[in-house]
Amino acid sequence: MESQRGPHVLFTYLQRQKVLGIYRTMLRTIRQVPDQADRKYLRDWARQEFKRNKNASDQDAIRMMVSQASRHLEELQKTLALARS
Repeated sequence: MESQRGPHVLFTYLQRQKVLGIYRTMLRTIRQVPDQADRKYLRDWARQEFKRNKNASDQDAIRMMVSQASRHLEELQKTLALARS
């Protein structure tokens, strides 16, 4: 029975690490936002979204949320890069 759970546990662990990595990178990126009010809004939004989806268990939904979070992060990074140039 343990060997049947092994791949699922590993996949869940790797998925969790990926989500945490996106979350940390997003918070680090948000720290670069120049306006304090915007920074607070974005930080609160990110925390709320990740917290709201913390207990999600449907693998397809989780993949979709990870993809969406990655796109939001990319968009924020591009916007900050444009603002700096």
